[in-house]
Amino acid sequence: MDLMEYKAKELFGEYGIPLQKGFLAGKQEELIRGLDPMEQVPAGMRYPVVLKAQVPVGGRGKAGGIRFASDREEAQKQGEAVFGMTIKGHPVKRILVLEKANFTREMYLAVTLDRGGRCPEILFCSEGGVDIEETARTKPESILRTPVDPRIGIREYNARYLSDKAGLTGEMGKEFKGVLSRLYEVFCAYDCMLAEINPLVVTAEGHLLAADGKITVDDNALKRQEAILTYRDEQEEDPQIRKARHYGFLYIPCEPDGTVAVMSNGSGMIMSCIDLITKAGMQVGAALDLGGGATADRIAQAVELMLAETRTQALLISIFGGITRCDEVAAGIRKALAKAPERRTQLVVRIEGTRKEAGMEILSSLAGRVRTADSILEGV
Repeated sequence: MDLMEYKAKELFGEYGIPLQKGFLAGKQEELIRGLDPMEQVPAGMRYPVVLKAQVPVGGRGKAGGIRFASDREEAQKQGEAVFGMTIKGHPVKRILVLEKANFTREMYLAVTLDRGGRCPEILFCSEGGVDIEETARTKPESILRTPVDPRIGIREYNARYLSDKAGLTGEMGKEFKGVLSRLYEVFCAYDCMLAEINPLVVTAEGHLLAADGKITVDDNALKRQEAILTYRDEQEEDPQIRKARHYGFLYIPCEPDGTVAVMSNGSGMIMSCIDLITKAGMQVGAALDLGGGATADRIAQAVELMLAETRTQALLISIFGGITRCDEVAAGIRKALAKAPERRTQLVVRIEGTRKEAGMEILSSLAGRVRTADSILEGV
């Protein structure tokens, strides 16, 4: 689960990572009130300020979702414009207002999970504010990687190695060690897959500052992360996602203009279906992962959920029946269609595995609304 910048910075602040002064506004009135010198929170914020749209996608800057203002009047005007934006299908409902950082240098610092090494790993680049994936592809030698023994944590030599490479000496080197240690604490405390500061800047006064941040939390650990669960529930996310989560499914929104939906049991199968559909010149609007062991009732819930998407003209269901039996899949489809006789969405079903013959017999009775396929390719 990816956290928006304001939440990532909130967690950074709890652990003492240095941040700009700022506040979060959920509507224009809150933004205006926060900019009032008499009510300003935090006190002493200075212009110029930066207004950053809070949306769960990247590319805010290119979309015009990050703006600067040199005084209160301009900030109010820019805030009104940003609140009226939709970025990659996400309406802007929150703006983070911050003092504009006056810096002389940008760097990249992150703690991530090295699956191959089975341990946390520090990533550092002397160039910040960049797409780190693109940098890793074009200039891999510029990224320093340091494994961390989870039994020990950050040691003096971890920080010294990176600060020496970056040319951060004296007090700046000590500050760097503090930021790195606190970032690692955040990574561990919140079961992160990634805790990233990009950019980590050197201010004109000679101090370090986390100018932007990103945190990805392991979905499997959410049950023990009450603060993150509360944050998730506060988000105005897609109601389909909430409904799918309630039933124990994984719902994935895809292309806003997509008219084809995909339902399967397993991420690999879903990705294969999406690739083939896209290659055939169509767009996938949404996908749903059933997981394993789905009964007829759960299949029916999943199909109903996908048919509720009004833009969906076709639904491809591809199931490999191991724990999930093919006759249960077919029975669930029949049950869902019985509840939605008016929907004319074309269903294409491919089932393979346990009790396939019994499942195909049930599907044959739905010939008017369901087409069967022997392979994903045929289904597409």
